[in-house]
Amino acid sequence: MPHNRSADARASLPDMHRLFVEHFGEMGSRWGINRTVGQIHALLFLSERPLNAEEISEALGFSRSNVSMGLKELQAWRLTQLRQLPGDRREYFEARGSVWDIFRVLVEERRRREIEPTLSMLRNALMQDAATEEERHAQQRMREMHDLIERLLRWLDDVQRLSPETAMRLMGMGAAVTRVFDMGSRPAASPGEGEDDQA
Repeated sequence: MPHNRSADARASLPDMHRLFVEHFGEMGSRWGINRTVGQIHALLFLSERPLNAEEISEALGFSRSNVSMGLKELQAWRLTQLRQLPGDRREYFEARGSVWDIFRVLVEERRRREIEPTLSMLRNALMQDAATEEERHAQQRMREMHDLIERLLRWLDDVQRLSPETAMRLMGMGAAVTRVFDMGSRPAASPGEGEDDQA
């Protein structure tokens, strides 16, 4: 049976770290990020200090070439920052800022890579002349998609302009925000309405 260096290395991590790293490797592959890249970022996110490529390779059991490629991809996603330590010629890496910073970067990158091309295609399709009823129906469906995406992007822009503290308070309000909108959409009570109930 072949020796699994990667499994041995991860087993040497504290259980809490190992579970987090393995989970984010799995989730990364579902989000369109290589599993190795997800695990490297998870390790950097938990680390108290910047790590160099050799330390990452030893902690995760990955080859240096895989770590190097993973770090390049994380830099392309703007999820890691390069650090130089005094008296050390090696390059060190750390996860970008706070959880809120990471969220912002992921949203911006997914928007640039996935959502903007879709919006561009929809805009081009909506500028075409619809010659048949079938094409008019298709354009109407595409317009609905375009309008929803644009509205969601405007909302995301507004949220990203908030300070992390304000955004967290807004998210914490949860259903209370929905109730405010529900109250605003209810018709006003007519004069005298409900008096029988109070009698």
